Amino acid sequence: MSRQAIFEASLEFFLEPIVDLLRDDSITEIMVNGFDDIYIERQGKLEHTDCRFASEDALLSAVHNIAQWVGREIHEQRPVLDARLPDGSRVHAIIPPSARRGTYLTIRKFARETLTLDDFVRFGSISAAAKEFLEICVRLHKNILISGGTGTGKTSLLGAMTRAIPEEERIIVIEDTSELRLIQRHCLYLEAQHGDQAGRGSLNVRQLFVNSLRMRPDRIIVGEVRSGEALDLVQSMISGHAGSLSTVHANSAQDALVRLETLSLMSDVEIPIYVARAQVASAINLIVQIARFSEDGSRKITRITEARGLGKDNHYDTCDLFVSRLVGKSPDGRLLAELEPTGQRPTFAADPFQQGMDELVKHSTPLWSKG
Repeated sequence: MSRQAIFEASLEFFLEPIVDLLRDDSITEIMVNGFDDIYIERQGKLEHTDCRFASEDALLSAVHNIAQWVGREIHEQRPVLDARLPDGSRVHAIIPPSARRGTYLTIRKFARETLTLDDFVRFGSISAAAKEFLEICVRLHKNILISGGTGTGKTSLLGAMTRAIPEEERIIVIEDTSELRLIQRHCLYLEAQHGDQAGRGSLNVRQLFVNSLRMRPDRIIVGEVRSGEALDLVQSMISGHAGSLSTVHANSAQDALVRLETLSLMSDVEIPIYVARAQVASAINLIVQIARFSEDGSRKITRITEARGLGKDNHYDTCDLFVSRLVGKSPDGRLLAELEPTGQRPTFAADPFQQGMDELVKHSTPLWSKG
């Protein structure tokens, strides 16, 4: 029996109270708020379940089992665990004393089939014109930031957009915990490593990013910027590594740019605020805002915004190219929205024609210009 088979068998034993939830493909997230308090997310909505572990010790044993098999530690001095299950599902656990009500365990299920932008169109999350526009922007090597709150589907959208990257490019994917699966063959995946109690063996996203620049990438994908690696990402974007894609937690395009600026200042490289702002303004071309609507659990792209540098007041100058407007509800209660062009053209409107991509322009013609 292989090591992975043993791991899977032990997981099934320790996680027996939630095994059926793990096998249910309609469930996207499992949230254990204590041994006898378990919620799930299904179709964007939270549901309480009757599932429960036998005791706090049983739940804690399950967490320790996961930690043991992935070679990480979790104890009172190190009460947080990030890990992956054999199927790729992401695990996050916090134990007492940091978790006041008992052990907390959150499992984000690994999607067996990666979504495409066509799926987003079918779900009503994006229009055909916006889909085509984003695909062309990816082909044009525009630097794109996907912005949204927790659980809005940023990573799924990022994975869908990467399908527009040409097969002949060398792509490097950097993540804190691996989630993305690209369809291109020439793709290298780098994952951060947490060190032992003494810090040995750790390799963070920023260190991975610095190393990736020495690997001759045509394209760098960062699953999420959340710390000082933002400065390295921004500087690489403006120094010859255009076409990067990443995600950030923010509620608007303006907030996303400010967030990236703030994260850049968290780097150990001391730079003035105005320099960080100028670099972010020069680096980012597009912000794609995605949101989850609590009324029906749907996830929709609400805006596609071009970043146009800094305005006269030294604030970020942005221009909405697409805006979503709610137009009603379907018979089954789902929100209906239309993501439509605002009438504004991007500053790079002539690029597809100048780079020989005329044949790609079909649904998004009003946004482009030959002259």
